Amino acid sequence: MIDGQPFRQVGEAGPTGLLCVADHASDFVPPDIELGIDPALLATHIALDIGVGGLADRLARRHRIPAHISTVSRLVCDMHRREDEPAVVPTTSDGHLIPGNIGANVEKRLDRFHRPYHAAFKTMIETVRPRLLVALHSFTPKLESSEEERPWEVALLYNRDNSAAQHAIRLFREQGLTVGDNQPYSGKQLNATMDRHAEARGLPYLTIEIRNDQIATEAGQSRWATMIADITGRVLLALENS
Repeated sequence: MIDGQPFRQVGEAGPTGLLCVADHASDFVPPDIELGIDPALLATHIALDIGVGGLADRLARRHRIPAHISTVSRLVCDMHRREDEPAVVPTTSDGHLIPGNIGANVEKRLDRFHRPYHAAFKTMIETVRPRLLVALHSFTPKLESSEEERPWEVALLYNRDNSAAQHAIRLFREQGLTVGDNQPYSGKQLNATMDRHAEARGLPYLTIEIRNDQIATEAGQSRWATMIADITGRVLLALENS
């Protein structure tokens, strides 16, 4: 966390018309919170979306797409959940018990992490005035608690508004990628941040899920940042010319 805040912001409003958000970019657990788990788990997908922090930084610093980035682990408080969802302070994740969260003071976690995070993102949207929001996530190739196959290299999630997603699905497929359409998760159930900050405003958005082995290295993050900057720009152009 930076200056006690559960987020950091990189970049300023520029010519792209884009703004990105990374809800699960950090594995940081404040020292006064004890999760009661093996510390090795903090380097895995249950604690953060692997590679997304570096990806968001590259988009902001090299491609002029400003970013709002979480600085606290999703195991402490999940920014990509509604306040009334039990998983906002998870007690299990991919088959692992999070004993320190059982009986946790959820209201205190919301006040300390979730509410300031979303208030700051709201203010950033009002300042940057993007014409397209981009939510960045990554997913593990293999869950420990499921035999589900996950062949997609990237996927687009959406709830009611799929206008931007359908353009992006086509453009990613043109890159020769296997692209999921509301997979491996459905935006009909998991779309809290974009429901709140995009759909509620009538603002077009993309929720991009990248398989984390694609962006686990700096080289992978650089490659995907270049591709995402290009594709999101083309999506925005298509929307505005339709």
